[in-house]
Amino acid sequence: MPSYLDEFHTVDNGLVRVTPEQASRFAKEVAGDFNPIHDPDAKRFCVPGDLLFCLVLARYGVSARMAFSFTSMVGAGVGLHFPDTDDANLDITDGGERVYLKVERAGEVSRDAALLEGLTKQYAAFSGQNFPHVMVPLMKAHGVMVNPQRPLVFYESMALEFTRLPTEAPALSFTNATMTVNGKRGDVVLEFALTASGEQVGTGRKKLVISGLRPFEQDVVDDLVSQYDGWKAAYQPYP
Repeated sequence: MPSYLDEFHTVDNGLVRVTPEQASRFAKEVAGDFNPIHDPDAKRFCVPGDLLFCLVLARYGVSARMAFSFTSMVGAGVGLHFPDTDDANLDITDGGERVYLKVERAGEVSRDAALLEGLTKQYAAFSGQNFPHVMVPLMKAHGVMVNPQRPLVFYESMALEFTRLPTEAPALSFTNATMTVNGKRGDVVLEFALTASGEQVGTGRKKLVISGLRPFEQDVVDDLVSQYDGWKAAYQPYP
């Protein structure tokens, strides 16, 4: 069955491949994420973790409980092996020994196409709003900020837990954010609720890692936010 994700990856000899252009389009047009690490010409380019999450759900369905651990960044030219398995634990690899994503799942499973498309689109769009709306107030509260020349923010893990799997795509709403600073590293945990038909049906959490932290400077952060907003305003979607 055709999926909106078809234009953001290809399958070649059993391996899933995402070009830098496809990754950049997904980040900007689906997630609204303008993190420069997803730009095709970025020195440390990587495929968005949100796209990997969406591809996993499209392949395996959504389980009542799921946990994702991002163990390596997927760079340009990497072919990903999605194992054909019903096991509770699975690894997304390069077909060899390198693991990029570890998935744990348990409970009831839904493979309803409309539910999966709605859930993955909503999650990607929700996740892409982390900066500046959530991240900047957190950094200010802790007196730190990213390196404005190399604002490196990485996706480390995420988890979903449903009290029941809905029949329609749930809405995601932000509930809480915390930050722990350890030297130049910051760990950020974002929590959200999943609701359907006016009822909360689950919860989720996402963990980000920020590297290269430095003392907070309001003027520098204001310039960074202005630059980020400029990237969004200037972006022209692919035809």
